[in-house]
Amino acid sequence: MLDNKSKKRVLLVGASTNPSRYSYTAAKMFYDRGFEFIPIGISKGEVQGQAILDLREKPDLIAIDTITLYIGSDRQEEWIDYLLGLKPNRIIFNPGTENQDFATRAKANGVDVLDACSLVMLSTGQF
Repeated sequence: MLDNKSKKRVLLVGASTNPSRYSYTAAKMFYDRGFEFIPIGISKGEVQGQAILDLREKPDLIAIDTITLYIGSDRQEEWIDYLLGLKPNRIIFNPGTENQDFATRAKANGVDVLDACSLVMLSTGQF
C-alpha cells in the first residue's frame, strides 16, 4: 500500500452531497484511504469536509494525476477542453461515463484512459 505522500492528487468530477450517488461513495473511499482528492461539480456543498468546487468556473488546478468522471457523456462536451488542459496523467471513465471522442482526444494528448470503476479499483487496491 502506498503511503499518503506517494499518492497522487485525484479530481473527482461530478461530486455530489447525495449519499446515494456513486461520486459520494468515491469521495468517502478516497478520504478513508488517505488520497488527496478535489471534488468538483455543479452541486454546491461539501463532501468529506471539502467544498465542492464549481465546475462552471473552471478553477485553475495544478498537479492533477487522475481525473475520475461521474458525469455522463451527454454532459461532458463543454468540459473536455478544460479537463484536458489540466494535463492529467490518466482519466477514468466510470460505468455510464464512457465517451469515445473524449477518450480519443485524451489519448492524443498523452493521457492514459481507463474504462473502469474507481470504486472497484479502490476496493481491490488497484487505484
